[in-house]
Amino acid sequence: MSVTKSGVGPAEFAKDLVLGGSSGCLAKTICAPLERVKIVLQTAKSNDGMLRTAQSIVRDQGTTALWRGNLTNCARYFPTQAINFACKERYQKLLVPDRANGFAPWFLGYLAAGGAAGATSLTVVYPLEFAYTRLAADVGSKKQFNGLLDVVKQIRAKEGIGGLYRGYPVSVVGIVVYRAGYFGFYDAGKQVFFTDGGKDTSVFLKFGLALCVDISAAVFAYPVDTVRRRLMMQSGASSVEFDGAASAVRHIYKKEGVGGFFRGCMANNVRAIASALVLVLYDEAKKYV
Repeated sequence: MSVTKSGVGPAEFAKDLVLGGSSGCLAKTICAPLERVKIVLQTAKSNDGMLRTAQSIVRDQGTTALWRGNLTNCARYFPTQAINFACKERYQKLLVPDRANGFAPWFLGYLAAGGAAGATSLTVVYPLEFAYTRLAADVGSKKQFNGLLDVVKQIRAKEGIGGLYRGYPVSVVGIVVYRAGYFGFYDAGKQVFFTDGGKDTSVFLKFGLALCVDISAAVFAYPVDTVRRRLMMQSGASSVEFDGAASAVRHIYKKEGVGGFFRGCMANNVRAIASALVLVLYDEAKKYV
């Protein structure tokens, strides 16, 4: 197979795009209700738990409201995961040295490749990420937005294009931390824990590894994710509560304590089942495509 200078041929790159995007969309649709509840818990003022928040959404807007914003989420997630998987393969070719040169540089190469893939995908799809967050957090009987285009229209009218990128700097930090762990620990872990590098390992063992990796990475990056979503929620508002990430951190800690940074974390951890499944499905699909 012909290989580009970066080490990944065009056909292989295209295959990774399709497999990554498709597996991501399937997982997102399955777990859309948990994602909706998680975002409401992160951004709402009440201290209700997962179940009561879900009941409130269903009571006010109906059962289908649990999937509100899922089409937008899939539109965002397909290119996100497509770019994530395709780019992490390419970055691994560039950044991961031979393991014989030492464990530390080899392992750090995997982390760097995962983080770089996350930063690349986020930069491309951030406006969709922003729009989805605003739609998912729009709860109550009276809705602020009527859909993706309405989010874009209202924010542009009040703040211009820059309003769609509110919270971007802190988002990049969060995604680099998360994807470095998500991809880095999983791909390196397969080499460390499985004698065949995971090629013929049971899907159940790989799923167990993926689940542990995703939960660990998500919990570690969750406070950053909470801060970025709080910053996103200010876009288009008549008054601004935070003037930056540091201000948001101080406010959350003062008003809600350390626990405020982890609101919705349990729902996020349950959602890790789908995120772990994406990694395993991608691995398995690559054997046959």
